[in-house]
Amino acid sequence: MAKKHLCIMNCTSTISGRTPGPKWRSPIHLQGAVLTRSTGGPSGRSGHRMVAWKRQLILFGGFHESTRDYIYYNDVYAFNLDTFTWSRLSPSGAGPAPRSGCQMSITPQGSIVIYGGYSKQRVKKDVDRGTQHSDMFLLQPEDGREAGRWAWTRINPAGAKPTPRSGFSVAVTPNHQTLLFGGVCDEEEEESLEGDFLNDLHFYDAARNRWFAGQLKGPKSEKKKRRRGQKAEPEGANKREWGGAGAQQPLEVVREVVTEDGTVVTIKQMLAAPGSAGQPPSDEEDSPDEAGGAVVEPSPRSNAMLTVKHGQLYLYGGMFEAGDRQVTLSDLYRLDLHKMQEWTALVEMDPGTQEWLEETDSEEDSDEDEGAEGGDEDEDSGGEAGDVLSRQA
Repeated sequence: MAKKHLCIMNCTSTISGRTPGPKWRSPIHLQGAVLTRSTGGPSGRSGHRMVAWKRQLILFGGFHESTRDYIYYNDVYAFNLDTFTWSRLSPSGAGPAPRSGCQMSITPQGSIVIYGGYSKQRVKKDVDRGTQHSDMFLLQPEDGREAGRWAWTRINPAGAKPTPRSGFSVAVTPNHQTLLFGGVCDEEEEESLEGDFLNDLHFYDAARNRWFAGQLKGPKSEKKKRRRGQKAEPEGANKREWGGAGAQQPLEVVREVVTEDGTVVTIKQMLAAPGSAGQPPSDEEDSPDEAGGAVVEPSPRSNAMLTVKHGQLYLYGGMFEAGDRQVTLSDLYRLDLHKMQEWTALVEMDPGTQEWLEETDSEEDSDEDEGAEGGDEDEDSGGEAGDVLSRQA
């Protein structure tokens, strides 16, 4: 059952009068305001998004699911940080369709961007079909005032747009661009759901209304110095034509995760070589081989957490699917957004601490259980439910 509680974190409080640190307080004790009883607020939900805009919190979308039915939202609410009251906004114009798990961010111009998201609808009895949204909208105050009217505008950015996906992660860069990482692109049939997990980077520049693909330059190496010395050699010496037999091939990176029961899950990634778009690599770029080792980067995943501090992007956790299993991750990576050279693994993935969101019975357990057939049906349905929940979170 979805809750409607709203809590405020007092970051200046002290515990036991000596130890500084954050402390959660019930809203009923804050300035006499009973936030949980404030009328006019949104219904209980999850998968919604919220941003701080001036002296208000703006909330959009989400979903609520019960044992019998579900509903997706596209409503907009504002919470006033001075009066501690909710109000429902009624923007003019055609807005986004109901959805959850979308991108919601503030532009330098003071508008609110809504991108992507996930929703599902029932196509026939006991059969639902999911939709991965890839449209983008601006929510703007018509006169710039907090108490004024709002308006929806659909926009169509230029540039290298992300492929349709759900479960992606979002952060804001120091230059006020919106960063998007990873997610999952689903191939959905009536009875099955298979996902292609991603680990790519995209940047949205609201000032230019344009998407950019995040491409890493790679680590610097000593071979740059050798190449500078080779420039003085005759043009025909040891020269190979770009795109011929000697052209760089995509690099395959293989990772293996061993579970507690001995199951080996193999993750394969094909990394495009520099200049794979048809241009040779520049003198200022190094291939992964020249850098002296395999490329270090987060494996494909969805629902990871991102944050940016002093120009450093930090990525933690997430999940991916291996067959019928869902694996939650506990690794931590860092990327310098100013240099855009390479990921650094701060905490490696530990196979011994992998957490499986669902378990499969061994053959011995299956032989011992008399109701194995019924149990399998319950397990499968639980797995499908888990897949959908991971998309709309």
